[in-house]
Formats: sequence, C-alpha cells, structure tokens
Amino acid sequence: MSSQGSTYGDIHRYEPARESTAAAIAIVLLTVVEVVFVGLFTYGMVNGWGYVETGNMYLGFVLAVIFVDLAFILLLYRKEFLPDVMIVKKRRRKWEDLYVREEDADGRELAGNAWEHVKRAVYPYYKK
Repeated sequence: MSSQGSTYGDIHRYEPARESTAAAIAIVLLTVVEVVFVGLFTYGMVNGWGYVETGNMYLGFVLAVIFVDLAFILLLYRKEFLPDVMIVKKRRRKWEDLYVREEDADGRELAGNAWEHVKRAVYPYYKK
C-alpha cells in the first residue's frame, strides 16, 4: 500500500453501505425472535426455573440462543448498513517509544554540555 499524497486522517477508501431490503427484513425478524427469547428467559427467571436441574439447563440454553441471535443481528447490521471506510493513520516509529524526547527527534549537537549527557545516560528522566 503506497501512501503517496495521503496524510494523517485522510479517508483512503470509502464504500457506501449496500442497505439491502433482505437484510433489513432479516434484522427485523431476528429482533422479533430475540424479543421472544428474552421474554421466555425473563418468564423462566421469575417462575424459578433455575432451581430445577433441567430448568437451569433450559435457561442456560435460552440465554445462549439470545446471545447468538444478537450476534447475527449485529453481524448483518455491520455488513449491510455501515459504510466501509479506511482512514490513513500515522504509524509510530519504534524509536519514538524508547528514550527519545520530542525535542531530540532530529538529533542533538555533537559538542554540548558533557555533564548533561552523563546525567541523562545515568537517569533518563532527568529534567534540565
């Protein structure tokens, strides 16, 4: 990927969402199924199904179905209704994370205060 003419924060690629009708209908139907299973789970919790061994397994299964259904709803929404956008980001160089300060990014003079260099070598967080 070449970054000619791309600066930090520019949109490199933008593809609008498809917004298909079939996906919208599928999301609505999955939402109805989600509401039914949430109601069933709530009804089971209120009636104490969790105290019975098989009821506890049943509630766990219903809760798993709720989260899987929600995952499919979010997957369809992301794929069909959100645009595909790629933004150019600034890559940090590895030396920036090490002991290089912003004022030293372009280097320092060769001949300077030698004692300051010794202090910084011994204690990197030393302030002038």
